[in-house]
Amino acid sequence: MRHLKHRHQLGRTKEHRAALMANLASALITHGRIRTTLAKAKALRPFVEKIITMAVKAEGSSPERALHLRRMAVSRIRDRRAVQVLFNEKVSEFKDRPGGYTRIYKLGNRIG
Repeated sequence: MRHLKHRHQLGRTKEHRAALMANLASALITHGRIRTTLAKAKALRPFVEKIITMAVKAEGSSPERALHLRRMAVSRIRDRRAVQVLFNEKVSEFKDRPGGYTRIYKLGNRIG
């Protein structure tokens, strides 16, 4: 059955959506916070939390496993510098937390 399979398509093709998620995740990791639409933020949350979980798992694992997880993150984000920042610097913020690394704030309506 294909129930509940229609989530977060954002009116884009699969390739366009993957590129969008990669760019948003890279910006979020690099800058710490981003400003985007609610639909894109809700689609980005599970994507980026899985990548943060990879960084947390790499923190306490063997060098081979850590390298594998880093390469998986690079294949999804496509920005080596953002992955380097996440795995080297920002992972210490998340290592004691059991999940729920991101938060969405609603800022109100846009003017226009």
